[in-house]
Amino acid sequence: MLDTMDTVRIGTCSWKYPSWEGLVYSSREPANYLEEYARRYDTVEVDQWFWSLGAAGAALPRRETVIEYDQATPPGFRFTVKCPNALTLSHHRGKKGEPLRPNDRFLDADFFLRFLESMEALVPKVGLFIFQFEYLNRDKAPSRQAFMDKVAAFLDSLPADLPYAVETRNPRWLDGAWFDLLRGAGAAPVLLQGYWMDDAADTITRHAERLGDTLCLRLHGEDREGMEEKTGADWSAVIRNKDEELDRITQAVRMLTGNGAKAFINVNNHYEGCAPITIGKIRERLGIGS
Repeated sequence: MLDTMDTVRIGTCSWKYPSWEGLVYSSREPANYLEEYARRYDTVEVDQWFWSLGAAGAALPRRETVIEYDQATPPGFRFTVKCPNALTLSHHRGKKGEPLRPNDRFLDADFFLRFLESMEALVPKVGLFIFQFEYLNRDKAPSRQAFMDKVAAFLDSLPADLPYAVETRNPRWLDGAWFDLLRGAGAAPVLLQGYWMDDAADTITRHAERLGDTLCLRLHGEDREGMEEKTGADWSAVIRNKDEELDRITQAVRMLTGNGAKAFINVNNHYEGCAPITIGKIRERLGIGS
């Protein structure tokens, strides 16, 4: 059994799902979804501020929303916040066949500081500021080393007293050099379980000594569209059982935390079909009470 709940924080990716009635919420439309959610879990991933980059500019969080989230959660609650994709998209998204147009805000520390200012009320409750990069081909990143150098310089330019985490969607880049870069910068690695990424449990096992003192593990699954079709947006039951995979993942997390590290585990509905049920399985395997 793990010693403290603070060693591993397990929550969901987003929270406003009416079909979680009875699992998380007292009704399909509670007065405040997040307030009820926070009675059961101590962390959640926020991705609504990620989708920020537009053709003419980049959006920032509304102050009213930030204050609302702060007031809905207790002091010990922690958000893992996906930072605006205005910071992590190297180029604007365009139509197929159109030439790539560089994004001027890519890894722009000044824009992050503006984002941080808009988040002021919630900053004390942020467990991780996550920088999520898309898969970068050679048109977007001429070399891996050039990308790593930019990431290192960007992280070095940020306020040193905040918790950062970085996710890359290039599976071959998840090696010792990548994890050494993040550890040296004081940033946590983010491992994605699903899509085309390597198995997270195997990555943790192979690189445990280089992962640093914090890890973020995001359980997404490999078939988003297929899961949506099967569930019909009713996320109240397991559709695709992943017990064997969860066995391996929790064993790897237990090994990591046994060496003194902490972990955030963010579970998406698309992983098995119902994030709250998956969290229950993880808690049981790790010996964490409900």
